[in-house]
Amino acid sequence: MADARTPDPIPRHIAIVMDGNGRWARKRFMPRGVGHKAGVDALVKVVQAAADRGVGFLTVFAFSSENWKRPEEEVSGLMGLLLVALSKHLTRLKADGVRIRIVGDLDNVSEKVRNALLDAQSNTVDNSRLVLTVAFNYGGRWDIVQACQKAVAAGLTPAQLTEEALSRHMAMAYAPDPDLFIRTGGEVRLSNFLLWQSAYAELVFTDCLWPDFDAAELDRAIAAFARRERRFGDVGSSGEGVGAIGADLIPKE
Repeated sequence: MADARTPDPIPRHIAIVMDGNGRWARKRFMPRGVGHKAGVDALVKVVQAAADRGVGFLTVFAFSSENWKRPEEEVSGLMGLLLVALSKHLTRLKADGVRIRIVGDLDNVSEKVRNALLDAQSNTVDNSRLVLTVAFNYGGRWDIVQACQKAVAAGLTPAQLTEEALSRHMAMAYAPDPDLFIRTGGEVRLSNFLLWQSAYAELVFTDCLWPDFDAAELDRAIAAFARRERRFGDVGSSGEGVGAIGADLIPKE
């Protein structure tokens, strides 16, 4: 029997920080909004590729709680793009068996955007081929705080507030923790995304800008994941640790 710490070739849950839209556009002397639109197109293709490869859960960082700091024009454009993207792609995603779930603080977004996100969620509730979680106005620290607030409201005592108990109140309690965490665009940080859930995720950082991320790039990240020994604090079956995880561990074709 295979060691339980040896990962399956295909991760059950992949989380992605989709970074690099603005730089992709700037390299082409185009407005940032063009890059964001290209990023949506890339996401649709990656969702299909993940489903085709048997990934059960795909979680993407669509809009962070820190993104409100961006110029008002860009934020407004992102909100408009979200509405257009849902209108354009929802029917196809639903037909492909994708279930959409939304996590984040929706109290602080416009009613129009909130309703569009929740409608996408309700319209795909019967699907089960792949769960696409869209993290919108989300932050990892916010998630931990709101989970603590719910736990306290539920009457948990300090002694009852275990990791397992708190996990049940996290925004993504319905999903397994990410096995593979991908960040595109060359940055090497988590940026407040799924801090609790990614404690033992395998990290892959790539210089590929998000609009250029495709099925081949996804396969390279999955291949890097499959080569790793997940030790979860143990020394592993070899008794030796494998070094730091990053883009240098993804061999170029």
